[in-house]
Amino acid sequence: MNVEIITPDKQLYKGDATSVVVPGSDGLLGILNNHAPLISSLKKGVVKLSTSEGEKTFEVKGGVVEVLNNTVMILAE
Repeated sequence: MNVEIITPDKQLYKGDATSVVVPGSDGLLGILNNHAPLISSLKKGVVKLSTSEGEKTFEVKGGVVEVLNNTVMILAE
């Protein structure tokens, strides 16, 4: 699935991932291919991506995640 992580300053990541774990406001959210459409707020924590190059992690202070049509858009603080 396509993943994009954007902050107000820059784009942290753009590429493919097999799974994404985000710190949702009600707990961790795991996202895989063909996930149902979703919009959720994020709290402070770590976004984890499983990619073909291995696991990547990004610290976020909050934000919003949107999942739609195998695309994960993370607008992070």
